[in-house]
Formats: sequence, C-alpha cells, structure tokens
Amino acid sequence: MEAVRPSAVTPSKSKWARTLSKVLQRHATAAGVVPDDDGVHKVKPKGTEEWNDSKTTKRLSQKFDRLHHEELETKVALEALIAKIFATVSAVKAGYAQLQHAQSPYDAEGIQGADQLIVSDLKKLSELKQCFLKKQYDFSPEQAMALGEIQELKSLSTTFKIMGKKLESQTRLKESEIIFLKEKLDESNKQNRLLEKRLNQSGQLFVLDNLHLSTLNPTHFITVLRQTMKSIRGFIRLMIDEMKLADWDINAAASSIQSGVMYWKEDDKCFAFESFICREMFKAFHLPYFSLFGRSVPQGKKHPQVFFDRFMELKSMKVKEYLEIKPKSTFAKFCRNKYLQVVHPKMESSFFGNLNTRDMVSSYQLPDTTFFTLFAEMARRVWLLHCLAFAFQPEASIFQITKGCRFSEVYMESVADEAFLSADIGPESEPRVAFTVIPGFRVGKTVIQCQVYLSQSKSR
Repeated sequence: MEAVRPSAVTPSKSKWARTLSKVLQRHATAAGVVPDDDGVHKVKPKGTEEWNDSKTTKRLSQKFDRLHHEELETKVALEALIAKIFATVSAVKAGYAQLQHAQSPYDAEGIQGADQLIVSDLKKLSELKQCFLKKQYDFSPEQAMALGEIQELKSLSTTFKIMGKKLESQTRLKESEIIFLKEKLDESNKQNRLLEKRLNQSGQLFVLDNLHLSTLNPTHFITVLRQTMKSIRGFIRLMIDEMKLADWDINAAASSIQSGVMYWKEDDKCFAFESFICREMFKAFHLPYFSLFGRSVPQGKKHPQVFFDRFMELKSMKVKEYLEIKPKSTFAKFCRNKYLQVVHPKMESSFFGNLNTRDMVSSYQLPDTTFFTLFAEMARRVWLLHCLAFAFQPEASIFQITKGCRFSEVYMESVADEAFLSADIGPESEPRVAFTVIPGFRVGKTVIQCQVYLSQSKSR
C-alpha cells in the first residue's frame, strides 16, 4: 500500500498565496491602492485620475475640431466645384448661342470656332465629373469660386452680346420688310388711282356716247347692267369691311338675310349680302321712276324718249356734280329713299358712331364720306339701268326666282359651280334655288339670266 502524500490532502502554500494576493488586489483597487512589482501596495491619489480624464477630453476635443475643419474645407471645395460646373454650363450655352448666330447668315469660320468651344467646354464638364466622383477637390476653393463667377459672367455677357446682334439683325430685317411693304403700299395706291380713274371713265359710259334711241339693242342694256353689278359689288365689299371693323358677326348677319341655307364655301356668304342689296335697290324697278310719284305719273313722263334723255344726261356726269346741280331732282329723291331703306340706323350708328350721314341725306345734303360716295355711285348705275329699261319699246322687264325652284339653264345662272360638282347629288337630291342673287331681265326676245345660289336647305 502506497503512502498518501501530504500535498494531495493539504493545499500547497503557493496556491494559498496566489488566492490571497488576488483578493487583496481587488480590495486595493477599489480603495485606490496599487501594488508594485515588489508586492508593496501603494495608494493612487484621486487628483491623478481627474487629470487623466481632462487630458482625454482635450484630446477628443482637438480631434473633433480637426474633423469639423476638414468637413468645412470639403464643403467649401465642393461649392467651388459646383461654381466651376455652372460656369462651364454657361460657357456651353454661350457657345451654342454663338453657333446659332453663325448659321444665319452662314459663317463657316464662326461655326467651326463655336463648335470647338462647345467641345472644349464639354470636356471640362467631363473632367469636373471625374473630380467629383474621385473627390479630387481644389485646395484653394475661394480663388476657384471667384474664377468660376468671373467665367460665368463672361459667358452671360457673350450670350447677351450674341442676342443683341440677333435682335439687331431682326430689326434690320423688319426695317427692310417695312420698306418693302411701303413700296407695295405705294404701288397699290397707284393702282387704286388708276382703277379710280378707269372707274370714273367707265362710270361715264363713254362707249355709249353716240347712242341713239333708234339704235338701242339688248347689248347696250347688258353693258350697263355689268357696270351696275360692278358698282354694287364694290359697295358690298366696303359694307362688309365696315362690319368687320365694327365687330359684327358676319355669319349671323348673313343668316338673318337668308336663313336655312347650306353654303358650299364659307366665302359664299357674301352672296347673301349681294342678294339683300340687289333686292332693295331693284325693288319697284318695274314701275316708272321706281314709283316715286305713285301711280299718277303723267303720260308725258312715261315716253321712252324722256327716259332715254334722262339716261344720256346722267351717264355723262359724275354723281356728286349732278346732285350738287340738281339736289331736288327725281334721281336725288331716288338716291335719298334708297339710302334710308338700305342703310339701317343701327348699321350706320355701329359703323360711324352717329347718324350724321343719315341726317344729311334726309335733308338732301351730300355727305363727304367714302361710304356715301360709293352708295351714290351704285344708286346712279341702278337709275341709269332703270331709265334705259324704260327707253325700250316695249320696256325691259325684271324677274327673279322663287326659293326652292329647280335649276333652269334658260333663265338661271349659278354663282356657285360647286353645286354641280358634289358627289352626293342625285336625281332626287339635286340642289334647288336657295335665293336670287341678281335678278334677271327680258329685253325684247332676249333673256338675261338671273343669277341664283343653289343649295340644299338644312331641312332636307
């Protein structure tokens, strides 16, 4: 039997010593006692610990200040980079403005130079992009920002200069257009004077100077009728222009004259106004002197020679001269009555803002206006045609077509060719007469066709 060793039962001295040392060290640390290498425990003063804490705080504060400073520098450098980007973009815009200016008028060298500047500035933008991605900022941001602002201002100045040149060129172009339009206006005025002169000549009907009652034939009547219709259309154009200037609703005005009409073209509505003027001016045409004297016209005044003499007298004079010489003549009464019938007071007031012309016409005075002058000339032509009609034996007669009648080539002429060109027209849907534009006449055995507007009514 083996003997038990004392070390197996009783712990060794060294083990107990280590355990006791650990316990003492914990208590010493809690109490501020620090053992040294020789096992001697020393007490650590409380002031030393506070000094270490202060030193750590200072070190942390310095580190924070350094990080804040670096962040501020990065922010300023980034702002400088952005300033460079804006300056470069402004340079690109200036380059494009220069390129556009060089294209009109074409400048090859200017286009090439502007193109090179644009390419160079685009490369700078690419380089700035790489600097941003790689965080390669400028170490002198204040100077970079100042240079960027200067460059941007230069680019803006260049852009404004180019815009100024462009505006100057546009101004020169407008001035040349004004000169061209002035020349056209002068040319138009010359043509108007020539037309006015020709109108006066045609108004005096020189072609009928050697006319005699015994040689009258339908050709003479047709000649006077054509001149009459020219005068009527001239007055209608002036009337429509005045309506437009007075902000009239042209469509509503045309519909009030001829309602329920489907026009082939928008411009065809002028025929409604022509029909109105012809209807009013030719009313009572079949009665001697337009029934100004009623039914009791002396037999001597009905003789063809009397009408022929009146025709020859008036045709060789201007309308104003005749009205000034004979302000109370039969023609003057006719002109007065027709003006008061055709020109409604509301129309005259909207055109001229007053009724002065109407008041003067009512008192047999001559208004010095273009509107009345053209009206008086139109009235003169109608009166001449009337006198010539009653100079024939038997007298020429007038007729018009009733709405809804079928078209007849013998008695009618269509003012709108589209009526016969429509693909929708069939035997049962052929266009009918919508209204009479210009009345027809019978001179002996000759029939002068009535001009009509053919249309399909809205009710169909």
